[in-house]
Amino acid sequence: MSTLRAAYLNELYKLSKKKKITVALLLAVFAVAAASLIIYGVNSFAGIRITGSSEFSVLVLTVLSYTLLPLFTAFVCIAMFSGEFADNTIKSTLTGPAPRIKVFTAKVLAIATFIIADLLLIMLVSVAASVLLNGWTVRMLRVLISYAAAFFPLLIFALLVIAISNTVKGPTGAFMLSVLVFLTFIGLGFAFPGVKSFMFTSNFDWYRLLLGSYINFSKVLRVFLILSGYGIMLFGLGYYLFDKKEF
Repeated sequence: MSTLRAAYLNELYKLSKKKKITVALLLAVFAVAAASLIIYGVNSFAGIRITGSSEFSVLVLTVLSYTLLPLFTAFVCIAMFSGEFADNTIKSTLTGPAPRIKVFTAKVLAIATFIIADLLLIMLVSVAASVLLNGWTVRMLRVLISYAAAFFPLLIFALLVIAISNTVKGPTGAFMLSVLVFLTFIGLGFAFPGVKSFMFTSNFDWYRLLLGSYINFSKVLRVFLILSGYGIMLFGLGYYLFDKKEF
């Protein structure tokens, strides 16, 4: 456990030194601020009320879950795998005392930490924007449930990008293939509605199942099990590819 902890802290340190992380977090703040100004302008000047203050944070999350959040997650995953492969910095990591399974797990945990930090930052900024523009009427429990549940499908997407990063040479190729696979999953969901519920990309907003006046627990459990199945398979696939990779 101490070896895994040391490897995890090392990956966090390397992640904190990447400029892409800072840029991604700043863009997230800018996107939320821009969205709040747009909605405030429409509500105030056009007379069209898009959303109340209690729903603003959830609305922002819904939009970003299908746009910037997967994009930022892909950037981080590719930087931590394909980027290190291309720079040959991975060799210094693998020569340490931690075996490959712990190095791989540490990288996944560091990426998960980034996703949590990104979601937390967006939540805080969106709640602050709601309070400043509309007063303190935010239902925090509703917001917390939404952002906590949004973490799971983003982690599944991260595991998919990790698997792709271990099969494609170069960060550019890994990014292009990740975008293509992401769009393919979404396209299949629209083309074949019968299998849409089995596509993890269709469940980025599954937290909405927990926000209604009536909660269908059987459906929530079904989605949770589907996402868990994706997570187990993609983690196993990613580690297998990482373990077999020659550096």
